[in-house]
Amino acid sequence: MKKVLFMLKKMIADFKSPKQRYPIVKDMHSHILGDYYFVFNENRVSAGKDQALINKFDENGIPINKTYIDVKDKDFVYFPISIGQMGLAVFNTYLKTKSEKDKNRFLKYAEWFYTNAEISDNLGARWLTEVKLPAYRTPENWQSAFSQSRGISILLRAYQLTGKEEYAKMAEKALISFTKPVSEGGVTSLTQWGPFYEEYTSSVPTLVLNGKIFALCGLYDFVRVFPENELARKLYDEGIETIKNCLHAYDMGFWSRYNLCEASWYPKIDPATISYQKLHVTQLKMLYQLTDEKIFEDYMLKFDKQNTLFNAFRMYFIKFRALRKLGRL
Repeated sequence: MKKVLFMLKKMIADFKSPKQRYPIVKDMHSHILGDYYFVFNENRVSAGKDQALINKFDENGIPINKTYIDVKDKDFVYFPISIGQMGLAVFNTYLKTKSEKDKNRFLKYAEWFYTNAEISDNLGARWLTEVKLPAYRTPENWQSAFSQSRGISILLRAYQLTGKEEYAKMAEKALISFTKPVSEGGVTSLTQWGPFYEEYTSSVPTLVLNGKIFALCGLYDFVRVFPENELARKLYDEGIETIKNCLHAYDMGFWSRYNLCEASWYPKIDPATISYQKLHVTQLKMLYQLTDEKIFEDYMLKFDKQNTLFNAFRMYFIKFRALRKLGRL
């Protein structure tokens, strides 16, 4: 019953979510990093409106997530993806106020990523999540391209604010995991469409669309700050090509898929929720503005047109079956 109520609340929240998940910035190419590609409002994020699992904050203002409904062995966890979103929201506040207080609040996020990186010669710097996600059967302490991207975006903004080279060097070390397959501790799955940067790393490719697109944002931040870095440019360019090549596979004809996971234990089709359908539209709009590639505009318009009440109920019929298979209902 607890799981059912949780999912019903989530469904209601999906219906109420705004049509465009986040405002999109106009300046995406400047050498100086300002607002992130999507503007995260600090009040919304901290209140759990954009990150529902943010539940409390530590003494440095770093958010601590309530774990997912199907996680049994731990109640709270430091989740690098959420920490990165909150940090970028605080940076947005600083850009408005230019106050030392807000600057220092933001730099605490940079220090969190700097001090909490797991570093090795082979894999560079990685930010791990220490609790398994049952749906994807991730290992303990799993790596994520989404987490890597958030760390890069935070550290590079801190580097430009402070001039501290150690922040830039740590961000550069975070690129290394993109060059390694998931099986070797990296964040990349090699697919028929090209290298796919994984939000959730498992024994099989999970191929979550929104996480892949967010991963590209951190890579492009690095390209903007260090345009001469050949690795960052290569990773970004190849990532864009992969998205262009695989977008058609996410189109269900009336809705978009959340992922393309083909694990035997996973549902054959896992559609995006309403909020993720809207997020896909927002992300594709951003990619079109960023690259001027028409394919992103085409799928943005297609996915936006699909978002009707009839299609939403049709989607949830499939979604509930998927949730039952995953043990979330």
